Amino acid sequence: MTAPRAEPFFLKTSGGPGGPRFCLFHPPTGPARAALLYLHPFAEEMNKSRRMAALAARRLAAQGVGVLQLDLHGCGDSGGEFGDARWDGWKDDVRAGLDWLRARLGVEPGLWGLRLGALLALDYAAGAVAPPARLLLWQPTLGGAACLTQFLRLRLAGELLQDGPADGADSAGKGKGGSEALRARLRAGETLEIAGYELHPALALALDGVDAGKLPAPRCPVDWFEVVAESGRAAPPAAARVAGMWRDQGADLRQQAVAGPQFWTAQEIEEAPLLLDATAALYLESTHAL
Repeated sequence: MTAPRAEPFFLKTSGGPGGPRFCLFHPPTGPARAALLYLHPFAEEMNKSRRMAALAARRLAAQGVGVLQLDLHGCGDSGGEFGDARWDGWKDDVRAGLDWLRARLGVEPGLWGLRLGALLALDYAAGAVAPPARLLLWQPTLGGAACLTQFLRLRLAGELLQDGPADGADSAGKGKGGSEALRARLRAGETLEIAGYELHPALALALDGVDAGKLPAPRCPVDWFEVVAESGRAAPPAAARVAGMWRDQGADLRQQAVAGPQFWTAQEIEEAPLLLDATAALYLESTHAL
């Protein structure tokens, strides 16, 4: 069954900075069986993932799941600059998106996050008065600090190409010194330009403090997908450890590894058909109740 055409619009946030947020709503086919707010990854990973997010959203909508894709403050086509983005502001965007979905479809929405978007979903859910209907996690980033380090290394690589090693970096631009030197500049209040993005110290320091392993177990059903190189491989140890810890705390959690490319970092735009199939299967009436 084909889903209705997606509806682009700008969502006004009450008192939020940076103007309206760009959204793309995928209306469900028939009565809404469920609703999901999609939270995209960080920086360039967002652009690499657009096709997979759109393919999944259309497929879910055809199965009666309304999906709202929201560009966070300072990202994509939303108002504001990336350098103005803040972690707490992004959580305000999540709240606004959930409120809109709830009002539009009359069902309690869930959160679907990819990479850092999944960590944002987890952090939001941990602090929410009422949990979302469910969490759908695609390859969640488990620690904001690791995400920040990876991003800072782009700056180090660029400096190596232009001027040789940055202060505190070794001759290969690797090692802890380089990223720690950049963190020190952030802690001192400096905004850094990295791969075309202005990274504000407040966002960087907030990322450093978010750790999925230190969050309480989610209070709603969780479906967690890890993308692995080939079929039969298990989820990475770190992912399995966090999932096991949450299960021990009573979480209703299913973790599954599916084979596919790391489309969020691939040089060319890639698709992961098995991930799409596994996600769609969650919403088949024959699998489990919503």
